[in-house]
Amino acid sequence: MTATKTTLNIKIDKSVKERATQLLEDMGLDHTTAINMYYRQIITEQRLPFQPSVAQSSSNDLLDLIKRKNIPNVTLLADENGHAYIDKEKHPDLYDWAVNG
Repeated sequence: MTATKTTLNIKIDKSVKERATQLLEDMGLDHTTAINMYYRQIITEQRLPFQPSVAQSSSNDLLDLIKRKNIPNVTLLADENGHAYIDKEKHPDLYDWAVNG
């Protein structure tokens, strides 16, 4: 008996697809075969065939990012409602980064 086929449409970063394509070709596989293998493994194991985890970031990681962006370490001010704000006159670069990213 022939299994009924269906289509799966996904969006993936172009660079991820390109890298995976090359690796799959090196293994003699195409995307359809690889995804079928992946889904069958999920069914067989009744779980993902790997253990996903949340990337942990610490305050030190955040401080390192701030230092790499050359963002000054300043104490933020708070208004009467407890909302933090940056003094635009004292820290124009930080203010610009906070507003524009």
